[in-house]
This record gives sequence, C-alpha cells and structure tokens, in this order.
Amino acid sequence: MTIERLETKQRMSRIVKHNGVIYLCGQVCADATKGITEQTQTMLDKVDTLLEQAGSDRKHILSATIYIKDMQDFAQMNAVWDSWVPDGFAPARACVTADMAREALLVEVSIVAAEISAKL
Repeated sequence: MTIERLETKQRMSRIVKHNGVIYLCGQVCADATKGITEQTQTMLDKVDTLLEQAGSDRKHILSATIYIKDMQDFAQMNAVWDSWVPDGFAPARACVTADMAREALLVEVSIVAAEISAKL
C-alpha cells in the first residue's frame, strides 16, 4: 500500500494519492475581497491546477463537498459550478453552510477524484 503526499507541510498535504484515488485539501479563492462568483471561479481554477498536477481532471471527480458561508449565495455559486462541471460528469456532491477559517471567505471545496490512468 503506497500513499503519496504532495506539497506536504506540518498541518496538511495539498494532494494525497492512494490506490488511484486523489484527495485534495480544501480549496478557497485567490482573492477574498471579491464576491461569491469570483471566489467560486478562482477556487475552481485552483482545483483544476491541483487535479492536473495529480494526474486527473474535472471528468474524473468522484465527490465534492462545498462549504458555503451563506446559503443566500447558493444560486450564484451553483451558476459557476454548473458551468465548470462537464456535462455528464457531475460528481457526488454535498453543500453545507459553514463558518470559514477567515471572515472574508465565502466558499471552500474539498475534492476526491480518480487518477486518469487508474484502473479502479
């Protein structure tokens, strides 16, 4: 059993790979001064970068857990999410209201994906 950890620091690894499954640490936006639309888009841009680094892509996402500060932003967040997820490849997903690590953060996502080359 091999576990590969990428970009590991004391508290967490940004990517963990095990048996063809990729686990990404929670991702937040690039600029917390922006609104929910921009925060969601830049958060998902970061997910794209990490998935590529790990050997995967949006079509191989197995599950996503979205943490949103205020459900009043749900529709706007979903508009960005829906345009980001490829048709026919929607992952299992949960979305919950949560307190954020920093006051200005509006959304965070945790992703589990399959490696493109994995035979699961």
